[in-house]
Amino acid sequence: MGDFLLIALYAFLGAAAAGLLGWPVLRLARSRSVAASLTVVAAVAVTAMLAGTLAVAQAMFLSSHDLSVVTTVVAMAAVVSLVTAVLLGRQVVVRCRELAAAARDFGDGGTFTAPAGPAPAELALLSRELAATSERLAASRERERALEASRRELVAWISHDLRTPLAGLRAMSEALEDGVVKDPARYHRLIRTEVDRLNGMVGDLFELSRIHAGALALSPARVSVYDLVGDALAGADPLAREHGVRLVGDRVDAVPVEVDGREMTRVLANLLVNAIRHTPADGTVAVAAERRDGMVVLSVTDGCGGIPEGDLPRVFDTGWRGSEARTPPAGAGLGLAIVRGIVEAHAGRAKVRNVEGGCRFEVTLPTAAEPAGA
Repeated sequence: MGDFLLIALYAFLGAAAAGLLGWPVLRLARSRSVAASLTVVAAVAVTAMLAGTLAVAQAMFLSSHDLSVVTTVVAMAAVVSLVTAVLLGRQVVVRCRELAAAARDFGDGGTFTAPAGPAPAELALLSRELAATSERLAASRERERALEASRRELVAWISHDLRTPLAGLRAMSEALEDGVVKDPARYHRLIRTEVDRLNGMVGDLFELSRIHAGALALSPARVSVYDLVGDALAGADPLAREHGVRLVGDRVDAVPVEVDGREMTRVLANLLVNAIRHTPADGTVAVAAERRDGMVVLSVTDGCGGIPEGDLPRVFDTGWRGSEARTPPAGAGLGLAIVRGIVEAHAGRAKVRNVEGGCRFEVTLPTAAEPAGA
């Protein structure tokens, strides 16, 4: 037992000496290729084995023949180990270079395509993460392009909608100034109407800018959906009468929600105004509210005849107004964008889908938590 421990001690000391000598070499090679690091590791392992073997052989006073045999065996093992390390390192290096080339193309605005062929688990994981990141960036670039197109469209519409009332205001003011107007009171009413129209457009732009900047300050309070719908219907009734449209709100559950009453009233008002303007005379606009899967769903259904399926994803985009048939005479395509912004600020979602004879806008909001002790 004592001889065995002595042999183990000599072998450990010889191997430790080789390891201590190889450690600084490995540190110098850490900034170089992984093939160099693998070669150094293999060389240190073989050298440690050879040093331990020689130390034990010297302690046991082996004959020169036996020492040569042992040395030859260790040398052959060293050659095979070094060749294997070099081949493995070269394979890893080639795979890393392919991965770097794919990542370079990905960084230049393309999509990431993982190199074909087997790869170590770590590099395969890195390839999967880069592919997932590529998909997210592609989606982000697509959203950015859509947003930029929406902004350009908004600027074009706003420029047009501002130029028209401003030109009318200028013409009417010049006519009043020159004294050629037979009915100044009528011109004053028209000027007031155009100013109110411009004020509404500027208010919508300001509201939308607050939403996009994340500066929309909400003051949530516990209210009933029944009251919200009742207020919105009362506010939209004069416009509905003017257009000959019937307002129906007979399927409204008294579900409590915790929302900013003023902002949510604006959401319903925008949806109702949009529905009334796109519904022909003698048509019906129906408002409903129901509890569904722990949420409350507010819906406004109009009789517009439906929206083309290809345009449905763009309905809530800023500045989008669709075809001329669905373009309100005094709007700039901001109402539905404001609806989505306010609803999402309340942790809800807004969507639209076609139904028979028209389309249905749905606003989904979380229900209010039950009060303590209820």
